[in-house]
Amino acid sequence: MENIPPENQKPGAYRIVRAIGNNFVCAKDSSGHEVVLRGPGIGFKKAPGDVVAPSRVEKVYALQDHSQSQRLTQLMVELPPEYLEVSTQIIESAERLLGRHLSGNVYITLTDHISFALQRHKNGVYYPNQLLWEIKTFYAQEYEVGQMALEIIESALGVQLPEDEAGFIALHIVNAQLDGRMSDMVRITELVREIMAEVAEFYGAAPCQQGLDYERLITHLKFLGQRLARPRPQAREDAAFQGMIREHYPQAFACALRVKERLKRVFDLDLPGEELTFLTVHLQRLALAMGQAKEENF
Repeated sequence: MENIPPENQKPGAYRIVRAIGNNFVCAKDSSGHEVVLRGPGIGFKKAPGDVVAPSRVEKVYALQDHSQSQRLTQLMVELPPEYLEVSTQIIESAERLLGRHLSGNVYITLTDHISFALQRHKNGVYYPNQLLWEIKTFYAQEYEVGQMALEIIESALGVQLPEDEAGFIALHIVNAQLDGRMSDMVRITELVREIMAEVAEFYGAAPCQQGLDYERLITHLKFLGQRLARPRPQAREDAAFQGMIREHYPQAFACALRVKERLKRVFDLDLPGEELTFLTVHLQRLALAMGQAKEENF
């Protein structure tokens, strides 16, 4: 493939910066943005400055943040390209199963994690997942992705990783939905565990994990955890609405207060009034599904 001067580069074409194996290249698009490209044979006998036509490209890894793009390029230089191929299979499977797009940063974090997991396995180092039960319980779909990921890794790389890794991969998928930090994700999972323990204690029974209201509550708690992990200025509270919710759902509100106290005791987190109100609404729905409350009409 011939070198074409930048000023003559066709819109949509990519200029190679570095070839990585036969099927990956680091390149720049027509706007000068760094990207990683995947396609059959696009890196074979290619040199810096060669141009790749869009028709040769199967996938473009383009991250919005410049530092993220640099990190992905660095990973592609440091790691076997098969690792990114495996990560891509896992991420695309996750997006199909979950029915939603994941943050582009997951291509970096998951590829990096898989590399470390394979290195630990090679060295005979076992790293137990202390949150495996919680991940299975609260993030069932993401854990299913984690199990699929182990099958993909074994099929593509010939390595059988332990079940704990399915849990770690599931956390990466959850985190990619929230677009947060992995350290936040671990803390959010612990927070969800404590809240659900308080709910079970309050109602004297654990809720059914298959119900829609349970899933809605878990989703709400994940985003609640994210908001508490990164506090933002609170909007003006609607005192009238909050008072109405507390009046109509006294039992659910009492449970929410117990949760508020537990979060303060365990994590030293304050639950704002607005968050307390919306938590009450979700707890009321869950209590109805559990047969622990009666429907109230405003």
